[in-house]
Amino acid sequence: MTGSEITGTEKISFDIRGQVALIGINRPDKMNAFDADMLAGIGRAYMHLHRHDDLRAGVVFGHGKAFTAGLDLMSVAGSLSEEGRERPEDQLDPYGLETEPCSKPVVMAAHGRCYTLGIELALASDICVAAEGTVFAQLEVARGIFPFAGASWRFAEQCGWGNAMRYVLTADQFDALEAHRIGLVQEVVAPDQVLDRAIEIATRIAAMAPLGVRTTLAHARKAATDGEAAAYADVAPQRVKAFASEDVKEGITAMMERREPEFQGR
Repeated sequence: MTGSEITGTEKISFDIRGQVALIGINRPDKMNAFDADMLAGIGRAYMHLHRHDDLRAGVVFGHGKAFTAGLDLMSVAGSLSEEGRERPEDQLDPYGLETEPCSKPVVMAAHGRCYTLGIELALASDICVAAEGTVFAQLEVARGIFPFAGASWRFAEQCGWGNAMRYVLTADQFDALEAHRIGLVQEVVAPDQVLDRAIEIATRIAAMAPLGVRTTLAHARKAATDGEAAAYADVAPQRVKAFASEDVKEGITAMMERREPEFQGR
């Protein structure tokens, strides 16, 4: 399948590099502002990554001069004002709100403008790399709305209450160094290196044992959403399952033979 066949739109690209899915926001003439087709398309891209075991990690990035300028409000205002909308079965919510989150780790590469939904996508991703000069802004309160894709609570959880409120309540811009200081992004690199660095990190994750990666990610999320007690209660059954896997046997054998393991995800 081609990328547009997977996503249903040319405005969301989908490519595969090894075991890493590259999901690109591709509306550069509009600073990658999301319209309804793009919201659906990125949902289909995340679902493809989620469902296919041969893909072990994802990278989300923006084509052109910006990651995203946020929502194209004129395009989506009508549908977002409705209650009770159901997401189609071929789409996974990249923010993990309307559906389960993606089971594979996602690394985000931010550059240029990273506004509103862009910040919320960073908060929903597992690792974020930003280019020097990236400008961030949570602009919703300046438009009469609020951050409804998770930032109203995830920003505070990840970056601290004061750091979050400083920006979600003022709509002020901040740069990549400030984003790094408060923990929104994990690395700041040169603009011409940001996508390569994100792919490098995702490729490193993809080389690890898939079951171990997915279980680690699921446990971290369980602790964040359900509390440490719920995560702890799930440790024993997951530990038994892990030690019975072929990946553990391969990991031990590779260590004894002093070679790189070749994990199969089973």
